[in-house]
Amino acid sequence: MARYLHKDIMLKIVVPSNTPSGITFSLFERYGIPGPTSGIDEEINDDLVLKFENEEEAVVYAQQLQNMAEEINDKTTTQYLAINDIIVAIKSDEFVQDFTRNE
Repeated sequence: MARYLHKDIMLKIVVPSNTPSGITFSLFERYGIPGPTSGIDEEINDDLVLKFENEEEAVVYAQQLQNMAEEINDKTTTQYLAINDIIVAIKSDEFVQDFTRNE
């Protein structure tokens, strides 16, 4: 009997471009925000799609961004707001919430 491994299944979290920072793929790159190890995509409507292997990777990435945000002196910059919008999108994901509750 054949066994199929689903290595390509990923957690995808969409960060809408209509967030307070107006984060888009090009702004993400301009601000030098490091991407998750599994990558990022841009949707046609400019939403940012973060790709993760699993929920744990997403939680670790959010913590890395939190550490980065704490290093920014001016908390009113669009870069700071963009990082926070990404963190909020990750923490709002239902799969990430289930993972953190069961951790």
